Amino acid sequence: MLAFTLRRLVVAISVAFTVSVIAFLLLHLSGDLATTIAGPEASAEQVEQIRQQFGLDRPLSTQYLDWLWGALHLDFGTSFYFRNSVASLLAERMPVTLTLGAISLVISLVIAVPLGVLAAVYRGTIIDRLALTFCVLGQALPTFCLGLGLIIVFAVNLRWLPVSGNASWQNYVLPSIALGWYAVPAVMRLSRNGMLEVLSQDYIRTARAKGLPPAKVILKHALRNAIIPVVALAAVQFGFMLGGSIVVEAVFSMHGIGHLAWEAIARNDFPVVQAVVLVLAAIYITLTFLADVLNALLDPRMRVA
Repeated sequence: MLAFTLRRLVVAISVAFTVSVIAFLLLHLSGDLATTIAGPEASAEQVEQIRQQFGLDRPLSTQYLDWLWGALHLDFGTSFYFRNSVASLLAERMPVTLTLGAISLVISLVIAVPLGVLAAVYRGTIIDRLALTFCVLGQALPTFCLGLGLIIVFAVNLRWLPVSGNASWQNYVLPSIALGWYAVPAVMRLSRNGMLEVLSQDYIRTARAKGLPPAKVILKHALRNAIIPVVALAAVQFGFMLGGSIVVEAVFSMHGIGHLAWEAIARNDFPVVQAVVLVLAAIYITLTFLADVLNALLDPRMRVA
């Protein structure tokens, strides 16, 4: 188990390092940052002054190492637009995104797991086909389309919930449904496949042969083992949701990390964009690492993979 954990840790660190290099290079190779920051009407002297002010006249490798060293110490520099510490901006916006992601994950699990169990128990019936159709629709419908549809129905026409903002719990309802919908197909399929595998095991046949009630066989004996892979998948899906929050927060005007990234991209605020990419990638990589370790703990066969 220790060797498996160390291997996964090395992979996670390598991926995080690669993401940091790509995030840094993509922005710096997109053009002259000093000219972009100064604007189209700036003189050559003003551009040169900005280049020196932000250290853009130094070698690219030196700029990267300085940026990486600062990032490791949670110092992501100063925002060009907000004129504030990027770390403080992230700390201010992060609770909104984490709350949105947590509620969305709960919604997706509440919908997907029972649906997957029903599809497996009633395999080949109309219930199974309806569940699979629901799953396909979930994959085909983009998150922003669902978000706009929810706004039109529940906020504009029915006036049950607010359209935008994050001032109260009502503001989280529609965005959480839109973001949670994203994970429903994957969790539903895994729940269904896990239940089908468990229901074919000998100990389930034995439990049925003893005359146990069907509900007890499913909920007590089958679901407990079938749900194990879903726990690990949920951690990964939470990372995906944090990345997907960029679109959802933009649609619902929620002031989280995603909306901050949207604003930063529109205003060429490169330090903020780099920090958001690095932080979201680090969270996703950490969750994936923890999911791998959890899978290996629950299923020893994973340790040789």
